[in-house]
Amino acid sequence: MEDAYARSATEVLDFFAVDPAKGLSDSQVADHGRIYGRNVLPQEKSTPFWKLVIKQFDDLLVKILIVAALVSFVLALINGDTGLTAFLEPSVILMILAANAAVGVITETNAEKAIEELRAYQADVATVLRNGCFSIVPATDLVPGDVVEVTVGCKVPADLRMIELLSDHLRVDQAILTGESSSVEKEVDSTSAVNAVYQDKTNILFSGTVVVAGRGRAVVIGVGSNTAMGSIRDSMLRTDDEATPLKRKLDEFGTFLAKVIAGICVLVWVVNIGHFRDPSHGGFLQGAIHYFKIAVALAVAAIPEGLPAVVTTCLALGTKRMARLNAIVRSLPSVETLGCTTVICSDKTGTLTTNMMSASKICVLHSVRHNPITSQYGVSGTTYAPEGTIFDNEGERLDIPSQKPCLLHIAMCSALCNESSLQYNPDKGSYEKIGESTEVALRVLAEKIGIPGFDSMPSALNMLSKHDRASYCNRYWETQFKKVSALEFSRDRKMMSVLCTRKQSTTMFSKGAPESIISRCTSILCNDDGSIIPLTSEIRLELEAKFNSFAGKETLRCLAVALKRLPMDQHVLSFDDEKDLTFIGLVGMLDPPREEVRNAILSCMTAGIRVIVVTGDNKATAESLCRKIGAFDHLGDFVGHSFTASEFEELPALQKTIALQRMALFTRVEPSHKRMLVEALQNQNEVVAMTGDGVNDAPALKKADIGIAMGSGTAVAKSASDMVLADDNFATIIAAVAEGRAIYNNTKQFIRYMISSNIGEVVCIFVAAVLGIPDTLVPVQLLWVNLVTDGLPATAIGFNKQDSDVMKAKPRKVGEAVVTGWLFFRYVVIGAYVGLATVAGFIWWFVYADTGPRLPYSELMNFDTCHMRQTSYPCSIFEDRHPSTVSMTVLVVVEMFNALNNLSENQSLAVIPPWSNLWLVGSIILTMLLHIVILYIQPLSILFSVTPLSWEEWKVVLYLSFPVIMIDELLKFFSRNSRGIRLKLKFWKTDLLPKRELRDK
Repeated sequence: MEDAYARSATEVLDFFAVDPAKGLSDSQVADHGRIYGRNVLPQEKSTPFWKLVIKQFDDLLVKILIVAALVSFVLALINGDTGLTAFLEPSVILMILAANAAVGVITETNAEKAIEELRAYQADVATVLRNGCFSIVPATDLVPGDVVEVTVGCKVPADLRMIELLSDHLRVDQAILTGESSSVEKEVDSTSAVNAVYQDKTNILFSGTVVVAGRGRAVVIGVGSNTAMGSIRDSMLRTDDEATPLKRKLDEFGTFLAKVIAGICVLVWVVNIGHFRDPSHGGFLQGAIHYFKIAVALAVAAIPEGLPAVVTTCLALGTKRMARLNAIVRSLPSVETLGCTTVICSDKTGTLTTNMMSASKICVLHSVRHNPITSQYGVSGTTYAPEGTIFDNEGERLDIPSQKPCLLHIAMCSALCNESSLQYNPDKGSYEKIGESTEVALRVLAEKIGIPGFDSMPSALNMLSKHDRASYCNRYWETQFKKVSALEFSRDRKMMSVLCTRKQSTTMFSKGAPESIISRCTSILCNDDGSIIPLTSEIRLELEAKFNSFAGKETLRCLAVALKRLPMDQHVLSFDDEKDLTFIGLVGMLDPPREEVRNAILSCMTAGIRVIVVTGDNKATAESLCRKIGAFDHLGDFVGHSFTASEFEELPALQKTIALQRMALFTRVEPSHKRMLVEALQNQNEVVAMTGDGVNDAPALKKADIGIAMGSGTAVAKSASDMVLADDNFATIIAAVAEGRAIYNNTKQFIRYMISSNIGEVVCIFVAAVLGIPDTLVPVQLLWVNLVTDGLPATAIGFNKQDSDVMKAKPRKVGEAVVTGWLFFRYVVIGAYVGLATVAGFIWWFVYADTGPRLPYSELMNFDTCHMRQTSYPCSIFEDRHPSTVSMTVLVVVEMFNALNNLSENQSLAVIPPWSNLWLVGSIILTMLLHIVILYIQPLSILFSVTPLSWEEWKVVLYLSFPVIMIDELLKFFSRNSRGIRLKLKFWKTDLLPKRELRDK
């Protein structure tokens, strides 16, 4: 029943044909069960494990690697290789791919848990009226039309419409659904609100919420998927995971690289068609296979096999650093997504605020002899910790607040007229509440005021242990007074009272809504001398003006406190006693903004990130909080920047677009509105981060580019998120954004490093094939270079330090290529040098080395006809392992120097020296040691077809390798001084990666 909230209880009962005195009959229960279904959230079929595994290999770069591995294996078998050599290359490639697939499967399995954890919020049993009798039945057996009774502590078993209150009031904690910071009072009357949201439906009890006060009867109006909790589940199921910006760019890079590789392989094969019939190959087919093997070696050289593993490792390093910042990453790719976030949709309660109600202002009567007649005090402290000071209107701190009569009596009333408690949790290192937030705020206020009698009271209290300090002053007043009677809070009185005795006096303390307390007062306590004087109409008007200022302009939640002296022999309170009270003071409370939030939001603005505050609270409260934060002062007022969900929905399409671009505050929202906001922003090509903690936030968290859950939030929110804030602090998001940007910068650096290295390998093989000289490197050597000598420094580049101005730059565009035109040109130049230096080392050994044969260059080019003609040297010289060892060593060493080039994209090594990243220095040393091991240790040198080098050969290696630093320094100089020399030729493309739509809409 969609509009039960707008209909009277009688209409709803008639709709389901149920008698509220008897409930449904058995036949009606059976009929309704067939019509409406069971009260369970249907279990969604999970993706089979084998499909999840296959999905991980649905990537062009991965497919090319698999094909290269299989072709390499088949060719090795055709050549008769059956040992370790035949299996080594394909096995290593497949192992890397299997490891990355495992990470992907684990990530996707975790994502499906969020939907299952919604079941934890379903009630197990319900007290239901059927056939005129109450019975306890499983909640899954409820059907629409059932009359259910709920009481304190009950988890609401389905969506219910209130039909009768069985106590003075009934309050429900529905924070998991709406995010409201306090419990909500429910009533029987119908609601007339237009476009009502959950918060407006005050006669509906929502499935999964908890009754915190009172008792009542209600009729079931929705079960299973037709409940508020069911709509959240459906919304989560409709949400498809979006690829992260880095994933999209790497996919595009993979497509681009695949085309380049295919083109070069075909080119190498076609260029050598004339050599297929060379006698050395033994026939046309064998020649074709020989050059096909070269093409495969070229593919292996061009594909950065270690790229997926290095990206994963770099992101994992980032998550470790973020964990130290209290940001726990659940999805590795989300680390990088933070770096290009353009909008943060932040929940108000608990993220921008502490979610700890605190007394912030006190108003008392100073004296009628002075103007102004009232005194106002401020209270510092924004948490439940009993730490803070009381200060007067001029900002002067009160050394001993309890010496002020009104403050002393406020502390007494706060401690005695109170059902809550405050305790210290040593495991979490924080103070925690038990009971209503407003009552706990009063307990903390009593601790801050202190107790009388000691000049050194504040410092003496600070010497207590945190466990004792939590309620020391409250316990003092509870031992001084004995509670003998109480009048509980009721909706019509809007107040509560307790009767206390102390020595030879009996006093009633009362607290409640200011309008209710003030109307019952006839006298007032003066703060200057402790005297009690009549409450005149002038004073009453002054107090009401203060109350309206606190509650209106400052949107504080206000409570008034009062007392009354009663006869010594009175031991029971009655409602008639709650009159002729003596007014003590007015206390204004709020859920205070976190102290660090203002600077964090200003940092966002500097970094080009817009913050939109999203809350279920009303508009005035939220706007007041934003003013208190102080980071939205540049807006002036909130006209055109603040919208309720209903206001936004009523806007025409064009005005909605404009509103989205200006929005800073979105209020009175429910789950569907949060998801709608995320989708609307994404349609404007914004990268959206959404924070949340309740079940209601889960669909939006899942839909956002990066969902951020609170550590204190629900399991559903955490499971649907990409990142969890352990400290629930907005400022932590900003630190995480900075880390995300640094990670992306480092990711770009090692991708560029690997690209330039692989370009070098491609150039090396291509030039050797074009020149017609023997193979400079064998496939197993290329694999060693790609995995070990490339992989270790690339991973260490992930430890490059964060730039000091990382949060002063605007977010990068999601369409920005990982490698732009100028940068690709730079790394083609570097790669070309790497390849040419490698070939030069090979040729040097044959032509110039003292330990080599010193052949004429023409002989080297005609090596394949050696056995067919007379030569002054043995043809076996072309099978010597020295030249390929020199080539491989040049390739390794030049890439180590190139790794140092990647400490910064544009900064010189003179500015950012090698020791700024000791991990990189260490990886270079380790890589060189590993290379020396395979050169000089016998079994490994045979496996990798290498041999030990002489000192003369090492010197040539260094001469050929070092110039790569000089070349890149020159290119960096052009980048810094000309902002990257953009080639102005018309055919030059600024982005070598193909453009495509960022999202399929």
